[in-house]
Order: sequence, then structure tokens, then C-alpha cells
Amino acid sequence: MIASSMGEVAACTVRVPVEVIKQRTQSMQFTSSWESFKYLITNKSGEGVAKGLYRGYGTTIMREIPFTVIQFPLYESLKLHWAEHDNVDRVSPGKGAICGSIAGGVAAALTTPLDVLKTRLMLHTERVSAVHMVKQMIEKEGYKVFLSGIGPRTMWISAGGAIFLGVYELVSEEMLRC
Repeated sequence: MIASSMGEVAACTVRVPVEVIKQRTQSMQFTSSWESFKYLITNKSGEGVAKGLYRGYGTTIMREIPFTVIQFPLYESLKLHWAEHDNVDRVSPGKGAICGSIAGGVAAALTTPLDVLKTRLMLHTERVSAVHMVKQMIEKEGYKVFLSGIGPRTMWISAGGAIFLGVYELVSEEMLRC
């Protein structure tokens, strides 16, 4: 869990600026990714280049670490129980993919409130604290807002978990044969 958390922190140094640019373009704040990128690097927002590019970095890490801490132990536990049930040393890649899909879906569903908060912070016109944003969201939209997009997010990450971890199991199995 510690290693995966450290990996997520490192990955977010690349992922967050890309996500900020993508979201600003998708929300029609800018007509192209290039326009969004130029706006941020020329500091037209007045918040600084680094602060603009890394808006939501902390909340992205707040989402990714719990996600990882849920997904990978659950994935390994599901594989272990399935292997014990089948009385084998390891599950097949197909069963590993199913375990990955379930683990990714559970982690996605449970961390959706953090994802909603991260997105709102990244897209907000001004830099605000996470606490301020949470209070504002609850006052204006109620608690249900934190489950916005839970279905598509869970399905998307379940599919990704099946592919990513299924391929991992397949490659791992092939490497053991060599």
C-alpha cells in the first residue's frame, strides 16, 4: 500500500496538469487543449503557472491513495479466495480480470465523492480550499451531489480494472512459464 501510494503521488505530477487542461477544455472554458494550456502557462489566471497547472493536486492525491489502498488489497484478496476455492496456486488471467474489475469498481464507487470534489476544485473559476468547496456544495446541492457520476465512473473503472489487471495476470503467467 505504501509503494502504490508513493507511485500515485509521483504519477499525479504528470496526471494533474493533463487533467486540468482536459477538464477545462471539456467544460467549454476553452475551445482547445492548446488554448487552455497557453492560458495556464502565461499565468493569465493570476494564480501562478504551477498553481494553475496543479490545481486539485492535493485532492487528486486524496482520491488516488484511498482508491489504490482499496483496489489492490481487494484485488489480491479476491484472487486468493478464488484460488483457494478452486484449490489452485493462482487464478487464471480471465479470473484475475474479473477480480480486477470488481476491485476497481468497488474502489471507484467508494472514492466517487473525492472525485467529484477534485473535479469541482479543478474547474472552479477561483482557487478555493477543499473545505470551502465541500461546504458550498452541500449548501447549494445537498449531500447527493457527492455521488454525481458514480454509475459511469464505476463502470469505466471496472472495465479498466479488468483489462489492466487481466493483462497483468496474462503477462505474469507467461513470464512464469519462461
